Amino acid sequence: MAEADMIQAERDDVPAMVALLAAAFVDDPPLAWILPDRADRQSRLATFFEPIIKGTMRNGLALRSPGDEAVTLWRLPGGIHPGFIETLSGMPAFVRALGDGAKRAQVLSRSLRTREPDFPYRYLQFAGVAPALKGKGWGGRAVRAGLAQARAAGVPVYLETSKAENVAFYRHLGFNVLQEWDVPEGGPHVWSMLWR
Repeated sequence: MAEADMIQAERDDVPAMVALLAAAFVDDPPLAWILPDRADRQSRLATFFEPIIKGTMRNGLALRSPGDEAVTLWRLPGGIHPGFIETLSGMPAFVRALGDGAKRAQVLSRSLRTREPDFPYRYLQFAGVAPALKGKGWGGRAVRAGLAQARAAGVPVYLETSKAENVAFYRHLGFNVLQEWDVPEGGPHVWSMLWR
């Protein structure tokens, strides 16, 4: 499969994308900090990802592989942050998903916002691969497909990651580290990265 085979997601694809991202991010450091109990976190992630995917499909770009091996969510310049209607429509799901972790989620969100670029960019919000296929090249294909679109649009791409192994992965794809920091109140370590 090549990058060109990644396709834009449709409404009917949402359940499969929710399942994939929930499985791919169950041990993600920021989500583990927000929801420390793994079993509890695992039970909440589908509720967490559904409004994110739907919002990105309306106000950004969601790409998936035809067999649902990989998914990427991209927010576009001018729509990096959810607007009022998107926020309002997703609020009930986020309240259910975050539970007691809502305050930590707010700390994380504020920390990320204070470090984002002050120029137009595409935001690689989430990139996930089915756990059984990790290390088989699906992540690289999925991200490169979005980078090709960003190149055609003439805009850089920004992301954050909290896994050291992801830093090397994204460097291989042409990203550079802009900064590193720790989320306050015992939150995870974060690398901000930019691709031009």
